[in-house]
Amino acid sequence: MLLSTFSDISVAAWTMAATAAFLMGVSKAGLKGMSIFNVTLMALAFGSRASTGLFIPLLIVGDIFAVVYYNRHTQWKFIIKFLPWMILGILVGVFIGKDLPEREFKWGMVVVIFISLGMLIWWDRRKSKKVPTHWLFSGSMGIFAGICTMIGNLAGAFTNIFFLAMRLPKNEFVGTAAWLFFITNLFKLPFHVFVWKTISVDSILVNLRLLPAIGAGLILGVFLVKKINEKNYKRFILIVTAIGAVAILFR
Repeated sequence: MLLSTFSDISVAAWTMAATAAFLMGVSKAGLKGMSIFNVTLMALAFGSRASTGLFIPLLIVGDIFAVVYYNRHTQWKFIIKFLPWMILGILVGVFIGKDLPEREFKWGMVVVIFISLGMLIWWDRRKSKKVPTHWLFSGSMGIFAGICTMIGNLAGAFTNIFFLAMRLPKNEFVGTAAWLFFITNLFKLPFHVFVWKTISVDSILVNLRLLPAIGAGLILGVFLVKKINEKNYKRFILIVTAIGAVAILFR
């Protein structure tokens, strides 16, 4: 769907977008792991390329909440270690995604989704307790995270692996990730406006209508962050996201 057609958004598209915004709010409040599902829903609602720009203002709203709420837990040494590599990956992603036709962009997003799913499954099954210290680990995770966040707002799998590998406790994990994504989403903003042109007045109007959904998700996320059983939840997200990734191809 092109940005010029946002005035003709269907009820089904609004429902998927509102659900994505709601779940994004839950995730930004500290319940990590839903970014792939959010991206899949938004891409189904508005198209692969347009959805990437639609996400950015909503993500920044969620980031502001997260950095305020979890700021005291932030571990800046890990951000300093990871951020330069992620910015390099974003710049690579800007170049890769700028002139890609919608069909190739769609395929790229699906590939990124499945790579992210594979990385999450691999890490979940990995039993090693050793903390990686070589720059190659942080560098590769950061570059892949940057490329994935620019092309499909899907850095979560790689950043999660990095922070989990650093053995960050739960609150430190959330607080550090909050600042990392706030900085990188602000960095991506001008590229979406001036290079990819995926953010416009029409897309901002859609964002404004989705604010109540993300607000509700933030409130619920704060309540659920210490109560949810993550084992079955993760399994559900992986299955539904894989189905959603395939569905993007047939849109």
